[in-house]
Amino acid sequence: MEALVPAFLVAVLTQLGDRPAWLTAILADRFGRPLLVALAAGLGHAAGNALAVLGALWIAPMLTPEARALLLAVALLYGGLFALVPERAPERLDTWRLGPLLVPLLGIFILAFGERTQFLTFAIGARSMPWFAAVGAAFGALAVAFVAAALGERAWRRIPFRGFRVLTGLLFLVAGAIVGLGALRLL
Repeated sequence: MEALVPAFLVAVLTQLGDRPAWLTAILADRFGRPLLVALAAGLGHAAGNALAVLGALWIAPMLTPEARALLLAVALLYGGLFALVPERAPERLDTWRLGPLLVPLLGIFILAFGERTQFLTFAIGARSMPWFAAVGAAFGALAVAFVAAALGERAWRRIPFRGFRVLTGLLFLVAGAIVGLGALRLL
């Protein structure tokens, strides 16, 4: 549980107002099958988070506990900084003709590959219980994908995410600084 809940919360906080959720809303409108699109988007997120955890499994044995804490601090600082950058619209994938299952699955996988949710999942997984981190992050991203798909693009774009992104960005920056100072034994 020590990795499941933090990964879930981090995924929800990073995905709200982020491009993968926006693309999920776009594709739900395009295909008219929000449940299928949300499930496919969730699978895309799950695949990306599974790759992040495989990386965590590989690198964790090489790191000291302090290095793992520093990795988490860097991931939090990265997540905080990029939350402060305004989002630009995702590619609408209009030319993709793979249907309502493969377009969201592959589109979300590619769009979310290497983004802050996966980096944070990698860092949380490197600290402990990597597969719980992957499951928590996948369910967090899936929850946001369901909301985005149910609302559709027009309603999703009406939500004022800018203030939320600034707030979460500042929260991640403070958390990253605290974790980093603790890892360096300066706090």
